[in-house]
Amino acid sequence: MMQRFIIEMGMGNDLHGQDYTKAAGRAIEDALRHSSIPLFGALGLGHDAMRVQVTVGVQEPEAVDCDTLAATLPRGRAEVRAVKGGLNVTNPDTGELTVIAQAAVEAFLPKQV
Repeated sequence: MMQRFIIEMGMGNDLHGQDYTKAAGRAIEDALRHSSIPLFGALGLGHDAMRVQVTVGVQEPEAVDCDTLAATLPRGRAEVRAVKGGLNVTNPDTGELTVIAQAAVEAFLPKQV
């Protein structure tokens, strides 16, 4: 049985390229910058014991390359899924679209006794 021991949230955007994967990647990076997990050394656990579950919210989830994003995660066994969320903002002067993504990064370990 796995037990969640951390959740971090982040936000990212792509201002000019309308690239949902880039915006989602930046949201994941933002979430990871808020984390430091010293418990691995304290408990003598390897990072491979950790399952990482990432949920990214964007307006066009089908446009996100989840496999590419999972490959960028530095630790654990990673899974990324994209869901409807985030925000698209259109510049009224140019029509250019800004893509804004939200990310939740959750880490799970086997239940400790």
